[in-house]
Amino acid sequence: MTEVLSVKFKADGRAYYFDPSGIKADVGDLVVVETARGIECATVCEAVKAVDDMKIVKPLKKVLRLADDIDKRKMEENRKKAQEAFSLCESKVLEHKLDMKLVDVEYAFDGSKILFYFTSEGRVDFRDLVKDLASSFHTRIELRQIGVRDEAKMLGGLGICGQPFCCARFLDDFQPVSIKMAKEQGLSLNPTKISGSCGRLMCCLKYEQDAYEYLNSITPPVGSYVKTPSGNGTVVDENPLTGTLYVRIGEDAAPIKIHRSEVEMLSKGKNKKPKAKPANENEG
Repeated sequence: MTEVLSVKFKADGRAYYFDPSGIKADVGDLVVVETARGIECATVCEAVKAVDDMKIVKPLKKVLRLADDIDKRKMEENRKKAQEAFSLCESKVLEHKLDMKLVDVEYAFDGSKILFYFTSEGRVDFRDLVKDLASSFHTRIELRQIGVRDEAKMLGGLGICGQPFCCARFLDDFQPVSIKMAKEQGLSLNPTKISGSCGRLMCCLKYEQDAYEYLNSITPPVGSYVKTPSGNGTVVDENPLTGTLYVRIGEDAAPIKIHRSEVEMLSKGKNKKPKAKPANENEG
């Protein structure tokens, strides 16, 4: 077990583990930490706790100190400078007639570097832009091209489920998502209904896939012949999440609603959904 301190660099961003280095900090406190990009300031989102070594990547970067008034003023100044840099960079992009969209600007905590994030459909020759920005800010300038999924992760927002974007909250990286996953989860194959705000297939299709594969494996698919307390019949509809089955016993009988735990599968169907639901949730 290793003691860690959880911090966030953005209010709706993901949490990162740091070595507390003996520093006692409460939730909401600002701390100065060592990162791969240099010294940064972050907000404590979870107090010091012990975590299994398998859940962390060592070596952990260290918490250097609790942020003082000088650090807090510097954070606020950097925030204002970043807004000014964003506006200036946008005007320079138009001036240089570059096909790129500026997404965000980050000031290094110590002011040693300004990082500009942008999206573009193709490669962009921004060498003249970098020279122009460097002469304006007199510090190191870095431009980084990101994808549309990275843009959504960086800016955040609400998904169609009403929850903040998964990528901005807890996903460590982006995994390949396929339309086959939506099909196996019984979702509409209309791209507008299974795509996120970034225009790509929703990330939840991937990380929920294992759960659906398990539930599908224990749920008799449509077309299966099953044994129920009311007699043998054919599954005409199913809901893997709730375990609800609709079973027709007899050709002219209305389907009965029953839970998968109450049936025994005699032969497996081909899992082809009917065009229309044979019964509503109030039947049975």
